[in-house]
Amino acid sequence: MNFTTRPAAAVVACFVPAAFLTLAWLPVAHAETLKLKALGQPGATGLIQQNLEQPFFAEFAERTGLDIEVDFQALDQTGIEGAEQLRILKTGLYDIISLRLQQVSRDEPMLLGLDLVGLNPSFDEGRKTVEAFETAVDERLQERFDTKLLGIWPFGPQVLFCKPEISSLADIDGLKVRTYDQNLANFVASLGATPVPMGFADVHQSLARGVVDCAITGPSSANSASWPEVATHVLPIAVQIAVQGYGMNINVWNGFSEEEQGRIQAAFEELTGNIWNYSEELFDDAMRCNVGEEPCELNKPYDLVGVPVADADVELVQAAVNELSFPSWAELCDKTNPECSQLWKETVGVRLGIE
Repeated sequence: MNFTTRPAAAVVACFVPAAFLTLAWLPVAHAETLKLKALGQPGATGLIQQNLEQPFFAEFAERTGLDIEVDFQALDQTGIEGAEQLRILKTGLYDIISLRLQQVSRDEPMLLGLDLVGLNPSFDEGRKTVEAFETAVDERLQERFDTKLLGIWPFGPQVLFCKPEISSLADIDGLKVRTYDQNLANFVASLGATPVPMGFADVHQSLARGVVDCAITGPSSANSASWPEVATHVLPIAVQIAVQGYGMNINVWNGFSEEEQGRIQAAFEELTGNIWNYSEELFDDAMRCNVGEEPCELNKPYDLVGVPVADADVELVQAAVNELSFPSWAELCDKTNPECSQLWKETVGVRLGIE
């Protein structure tokens, strides 16, 4: 290893002379186990965090072949808001963070370009989007937030859960709908509903009390958080796939040798590949479980009413990319990065014919 000492904590790093910080990263002859701090997804989001993410960090030394011990904490154990993650990673308070990209997009709008409403109607389309745009996002995060992007993965298609009876997307007109990013909020508003930005942990109680009428998330996350206890209907149309990402503080990343970086990158690529596959498995199982169908093997059984997806709803979501989600996002992103929408059109947009 090139170092054994972690960078100074975030709360003091900005007051320590740069020369001292540089010395802190110099190689030490007899290296001890390197200890890193990782901030994971909220435990309440369910099985991906519990069955893949948390074990990965517990077995980090084995997965990478490096003498590294990781102190892992779930986001909802810390009191930290998801929207703060990029700022926290930049300060060095955590070395690795499982980034909730929709929430941190408030600091970096470019991230929304990975998952615009209507862009990723399936896992296959989502993979193509990530492959096309990941490099540009990585470069932007390194430049602005001292963050090395190590991989992107999805929770899976985000669908609509409602307490009032619905039979199509048109029925959310006049209702209050929980959303998690500005692009989704714009789409919901275009249907006549009132978007309500809300953290995942607050949704169950808000649905139960009528603070919101509907909420959007993945079927397995909803299942883990017991949304079907307080909702009655689910409309399984994919508006987004809720991509997330793993980021490492760039000073930590640069402290590793090229060979060590390769091992770490390979381990994260294996993890994110496994999550893509597991996410698809979870989606199919949770959709059955939530409406009381078999086989139901990975999630809890419930008895929601499954609303058939009409062709008109599919067309509405697909049309959103050209008519709403890309134009509104491009305007927002170009304000902070004049090259943003052009980079997207040269990569993701080629597949869609958007020039």
